[in-house]
Amino acid sequence: MSPQKIIPQYNLEKIKFATDGPTFERAVSLYESGKVTHFKEITVGFSAIVLGTKPYEVFVSFRHYDHGYCECYLGKRNILCKHMVAVAIYAVMQGKPLSNKDKQFVDKPTFSDKLGELSEKELSEIKKSITKALRYIKPYMGPSRVWFKYQNSLSEGCRRLSAIVSSLPVSKQTAELLVNLLLRLDKKLCIGGVDDSDGTVGGFIYEVAEILEKYTKVDPSCIKAFKKLRDKGTCFGWEEPLIEIYNKDTYT
Repeated sequence: MSPQKIIPQYNLEKIKFATDGPTFERAVSLYESGKVTHFKEITVGFSAIVLGTKPYEVFVSFRHYDHGYCECYLGKRNILCKHMVAVAIYAVMQGKPLSNKDKQFVDKPTFSDKLGELSEKELSEIKKSITKALRYIKPYMGPSRVWFKYQNSLSEGCRRLSAIVSSLPVSKQTAELLVNLLLRLDKKLCIGGVDDSDGTVGGFIYEVAEILEKYTKVDPSCIKAFKKLRDKGTCFGWEEPLIEIYNKDTYT
């Protein structure tokens, strides 16, 4: 009877969005260049020899890709390293090639100047993805020892949202979607107990507000989506430039 196959309880999406950009990109390079060798499934995870400045013994849990150890400088200090991430990628991909989309790392929302509307099905899927991403932007109620883990959760949520925002076509429909997203995030910051001391979420909000300004230059009908922001008191006043655009368009 062959031993039961161990399946990681994470996927490439989780690895990509929960890892910082430089570490993920270096891990991808290790994976693609065949530096993950002697890969094995063991009782509680995956082991491998990763070829770096020297061969490193690496272990990654099957439950959490960032739990394990590595013999490198960072790994010995319990810091997630590129070698561990490379092994986690191998566990998920089983040596199969990564697509360009798999490798694309989105750290900040970007503006797409393509015009178009989402279909009903696409809009529904995007809304589900937004709701899923927002779960990572949650209240902070833990002790100080889990502070960095909490901040990582906020970063992961904003990276997931950045990927969504960057994929959207420009239209009044998507402008309304983004306005609603910003209001949901603002509510989380104002009364939802989110501790954004390092400005991760606030920075994301301002970046998306700037993208909405660019929307109006491609499709002026997007300005109508800003009407909802009038008489809204927000945490940081990010909505003010958008209201100014709306007022100028309405009263001129």
